[in-house]
Amino acid sequence: MTTNKPAYKKMTIEELVVLSQKDDFKALEELIRREQKNVFAAFSYLSKKRENVADLTQEALLRLARSIHTLKNPKNFKSWLNQIISNLFYDELRKKQRRPDIVSIDEEENENSIKNRLPDKKCKPHEKCLSIELEQLIKEAIQDLPEQFKIAIILRELQGLSYEEIANVTNTSVGTVKSRIARARGKLQGELKSYI
Repeated sequence: MTTNKPAYKKMTIEELVVLSQKDDFKALEELIRREQKNVFAAFSYLSKKRENVADLTQEALLRLARSIHTLKNPKNFKSWLNQIISNLFYDELRKKQRRPDIVSIDEEENENSIKNRLPDKKCKPHEKCLSIELEQLIKEAIQDLPEQFKIAIILRELQGLSYEEIANVTNTSVGTVKSRIARARGKLQGELKSYI
């Protein structure tokens, strides 16, 4: 017996969006499966606290599922999703300003934590250790950027958006976007030049 199920894995993002808007839950599931790593990566560069990254990712994907019907042009899906990510990030910043920082005793930055006293067996291969260390340095350097630079560089370098799409997401001009990205790159190069 053969079924006429669409081959969701072979569909483009736009096809999945159109089907999702027609309440095809399998298409929506595939769309979320494809985008969850990108959303997680964006938040991991935006947020300094690891415990927030998973929550923000889940909330962004939930908003995607709930609001997919509001997307007018499926070709604008990436920009639309990045608008959700940006809005969530700014919402989180506003919440953070209202409540004091809480330091977890389990955080790796805590010098007395058990994690820091145990040897890390994962870092046996020298190259892998250097790669992980460099990735962490880059992530920290991005996290230390001013918010408008951080958003612009992540949308460009991690999410692959065009200058025009970033301008739409951030409600700024293309010139402002180009300036912010250039300044962010300059700051990152200055910060990381002794490592790279």
